[in-house]
Amino acid sequence: MRTMPRFFTEPENIKDNIITLSGDDAGHISRVLRSKIGEILTVCDGTGNDYEAEITEITEKEVRLNIIKTTFTASEPSVKITLYQGLPKGDKMETIIQKCVELGVTKIVPVNTERCIAKLDKNKEKKKTERWQKISESAAKQSGRGIIPEIGGVMSFSEAVKQASETDGAMIPYELEEDRGLKEFLDGFKGQTLAIFIGPEGGFSADEIDRALKAGILPVTLGKRILRTETAGMAAIANILFYIDM
Repeated sequence: MRTMPRFFTEPENIKDNIITLSGDDAGHISRVLRSKIGEILTVCDGTGNDYEAEITEITEKEVRLNIIKTTFTASEPSVKITLYQGLPKGDKMETIIQKCVELGVTKIVPVNTERCIAKLDKNKEKKKTERWQKISESAAKQSGRGIIPEIGGVMSFSEAVKQASETDGAMIPYELEEDRGLKEFLDGFKGQTLAIFIGPEGGFSADEIDRALKAGILPVTLGKRILRTETAGMAAIANILFYIDM
């Protein structure tokens, strides 16, 4: 079955049962999709509400739609997951963002850890983050998300630990942990927010694990095999949401 094209807009662009789309979205609807008046699109306000809406006016600069039906986005997980990702080499971060957004992550924060090989130039950080945010938006549209997951600015490990310690639960996969797996961590978990730390190619140092543990962030094992940095976060998120949402 062919799904209706999906777009995101800010809540302030929805007023008196009318949705106004502009900029790139308007151009995409008019030039790429070649949509016509009377066609139906799905528009999400980024807070979990989906609107089935009919096009009433269309130009390359602005598209206006009349809301037919409002529903809550059923695709959002019951727990909000923040991924604290050690900065990887090359373009691996783009793959991590795309796939973790598809899986259901709420926010991704790049973290500069002791063993990060990649170093993000401060002068390029803003441009890089903007590109990562666009990848998140594209993945959210493709996968039918109710929100566009935020890509945060680069944090130090200490800043990330402090922020993550304020969630309802936080874990740090570590290859030397042998006893506590995801199931053991999640047994009895009733919170609404969860943080996951994933190391870069070189993993976490013993000092970082110790600092995380002192902040209440628990080491867990992801199994008998060592996963690459671009695989570990995806595996953890998929298993967590399977366990919690099934």
